Amino acid sequence: MTKDLRDIDAIAFDLDGTLVDSAPDIRVALNAALEEAGLERFDLATVRAWIGDGPDALILQALRRQDLGGSEALRSQLRKAFDAATLAAPLKHGSVFDGIAELIAGLRRALPMVVVTNKPTPLARAVLDAAGLLQPMAGVFGADAAAQRKPAPYLLQAAARQLGVEPARLLMVGDGPADLLAAQAAGSPAALVAWGYGGHAASDAAAVAPAWRVATPQQLLLTVRESRAVRRDEETTTTTRY
Repeated sequence: MTKDLRDIDAIAFDLDGTLVDSAPDIRVALNAALEEAGLERFDLATVRAWIGDGPDALILQALRRQDLGGSEALRSQLRKAFDAATLAAPLKHGSVFDGIAELIAGLRRALPMVVVTNKPTPLARAVLDAAGLLQPMAGVFGADAAAQRKPAPYLLQAAARQLGVEPARLLMVGDGPADLLAAQAAGSPAALVAWGYGGHAASDAAAVAPAWRVATPQQLLLTVRESRAVRRDEETTTTTRY
């Protein structure tokens, strides 16, 4: 993958399960909404397995687990309560994954970065701000409509346009199938992180949408630095030659 990274001009990060371990906060927000509506609450392991497709899909999973389709009015009620709980305490119970702060600080001097997430933009910005990761980002691209959600390529394409780079030069870094499939649809390279929530589903998706597997944030940082150094050397050699 090192050779491929020489052609990378920017990086797009997924949020939940990639930059932050936000599952505890998502569980609290979901359960607060469900409790307010007199519905069953769920444990952390169950909620973590549902993360990746945004709050509307999360709420629908919770309703289906209770054999409820849920009326549009109920889903809207739950979503409003979920959003309010999230904004009130974006990262009170969760945390930034180990090594991520150092990764972002190191990459900031090398490449522009954005966040591309299925979490709606206002919620994503609140979580990033609470995590201390908002300021280094050149943009936050959240799924504010169902059609924008990964695995659709819309958010990656929008990020590439804002950054002024080709999608093929924008690396998507994520932990789940939606990240890999969105990258494939956009024509972007992808990196699958080992520390997130995607698990077997992400590994299965990698067979369809190949991705560079990243064991630790430090590995990503060192590989990007190495690739940038090689690229500079190649450019210097080419310039000198002519």
